[in-house]
Amino acid sequence: MRLGVPVLDGYLEFAASRCRPNTVLAIAYDLKVFFAVVGTAPAEVTAADVLGFVTAQCNGGSGRLQLAGGEGGVSARTVRRRLSIVSGLFAYLHARGDVPANPVPRGLPTRRERLRPRQTVPLVRVPRTLPRILAPGEVDALLAALRTRRDRAMVTAMVLGGLRRCEVLGLRLEDLQVAQRRLFIAAGKGGRQRIVPISARFFTAVAGYLDLERPLNAHTDGVFVVLKGARRGQPLSAYGVDEILDGARRRAGLAHASCHELRHTCLTRLREAGMALEAVQAQAGHASIESTRIYLHLADDWLAGQYRRAAEAIDAQVFADHPVSNAGSRR
Repeated sequence: MRLGVPVLDGYLEFAASRCRPNTVLAIAYDLKVFFAVVGTAPAEVTAADVLGFVTAQCNGGSGRLQLAGGEGGVSARTVRRRLSIVSGLFAYLHARGDVPANPVPRGLPTRRERLRPRQTVPLVRVPRTLPRILAPGEVDALLAALRTRRDRAMVTAMVLGGLRRCEVLGLRLEDLQVAQRRLFIAAGKGGRQRIVPISARFFTAVAGYLDLERPLNAHTDGVFVVLKGARRGQPLSAYGVDEILDGARRRAGLAHASCHELRHTCLTRLREAGMALEAVQAQAGHASIESTRIYLHLADDWLAGQYRRAAEAIDAQVFADHPVSNAGSRR
């Protein structure tokens, strides 16, 4: 991956030694967007350029690529991600001595700066929204719309095991622990490994794929490979998985059904079924349990049950000596 600027290409090489290939592609794209907007060399970027970039991205100014929020500009999450990547670039350049300081502000100062010097307001406020999940009928419709055993096995891994797209694509034949009904995740997010249990339905689906569809002369030990065309037998790409899901979603008549929504669906159903939050965290491969707490809010029965128990206790304490009189309410 090259952008044609020596310092940027050096950073991409550095990132490639620490990140997944798809992450490096994302870094390259976001850096391309940033420098297309600011129109200056890396060594000449100032905090004013960074703030102008934020404004242009949020308001749909010049240089915006990959719209995510409609005509008004990209989404707040996209802007925050791009700022994080730009900040990482300048942290690298500062460590090398190429720039005197990181021009990306950590935030805007508040009125209480004298009392709390380090307290700042984020440059971009990102709303906390709940992820979407699929209803059981929608999952059935999506599975029915898939055309191959391979595709059904991949979707089953996400919706029954909570695997990320990259984790599904990273599965090797040796990672399938059939007897124990488990999967070994060799390279999860952040390079973390874990072993996760998964339903026997996944192994039934993957067995049909391996027996009847996977080319015998496949050029990889990866489980999921391309089935047709010039790349037959080569590893399936993330773009290929997204194309498969998009086609199945359209055929099933669904408004949404992304890989991450399938993962959210799995983890939400596990929590609704009574799985402990710490166990959901282990299944998901979250580094922090704070990332797992969102499934408490997605699981409708959890909050309702907690409220009912609390309300019953309050009723018993407050109204025990003062029963409500139906007669007193008549007029």
